[in-house]
Amino acid sequence: MKTELKKLAIVLIAVIGIGLTGCKKDEKTNTDSMEQLSKDQNTVQCASDEGLNDANDILEQGSRGRGYKLPCNVTLDTVVINGDTIRYTLTYDGLNCLQNVIRKGVIIVKKKISDSWKTAGAKVYVQFINFKITKHARTVTVNGMKAFENVSGGRVVDLGNGTTTSVVHRVSGYLDATFDDGTTRKWNIARQLTFTGNASTQQLILTADGFGSANGYSNLETWGDTRKGDAFYSQILTSISIKQACAWDPASGVLSISIPADDIKATITAGYDVNDKPITNGDCPAKVKLDWEKGSKTGTIYLPL
Repeated sequence: MKTELKKLAIVLIAVIGIGLTGCKKDEKTNTDSMEQLSKDQNTVQCASDEGLNDANDILEQGSRGRGYKLPCNVTLDTVVINGDTIRYTLTYDGLNCLQNVIRKGVIIVKKKISDSWKTAGAKVYVQFINFKITKHARTVTVNGMKAFENVSGGRVVDLGNGTTTSVVHRVSGYLDATFDDGTTRKWNIARQLTFTGNASTQQLILTADGFGSANGYSNLETWGDTRKGDAFYSQILTSISIKQACAWDPASGVLSISIPADDIKATITAGYDVNDKPITNGDCPAKVKLDWEKGSKTGTIYLPL
């Protein structure tokens, strides 16, 4: 399924990069590092999601050898069985099916033959090999490995069928990201995704949490280094709820981003309407609120989704 992760990146600080241009000049100067990080995080997150979405598509179709329904401009080069492991090699060369991301490179998906993806505890490994994506004129090439675990068991496509009420996935691992200026940085991920609702009526709800920890920070969903080499930490303070009925926009939740070396912190709260007011009565969101701090200076802006 392509719907699993594609809007999570919006609330994971990606919106900051396009929204800070509305701040005053001194505020903009104070948040240059956060703006660059936000753009980079959006691009790296997009690369990760593109690969994990496709891996989930292949896994939910099962081990049938031939006859897979493949994503656009993707070739399933090999399905190799080696001992107790099956390996799928996907080669990318062109636009995705939404025609908003150009993808090139290779992704390898590995799992034990005996492990059905819909079984609780099933785990697969997704390897990124020179996987290059271009979106909104920004490019990143990633290499690395992620573990993709079906914690609860079940399939997202079966939600609402009377027997499956929730599906929990966990994603952990690292990516070495090479940006368009040649800078390479390692980014870590520890994200839990809980799916509820009804797949057949397109009423799914995705709830995201972070379970990583590093250097005194908890509830981390991503952390690593900025292009300048400064450490950053992205924490989900309150679970982020993303609704399929609202075009996968974030309806609630709180995210915090910190760059200690620059004394910068931003808090993003989801679930605001066009009038910068909290949504009510199950309405769909139109904006998120961003509160930023740099030393003694602070500011608040509302950013459209």
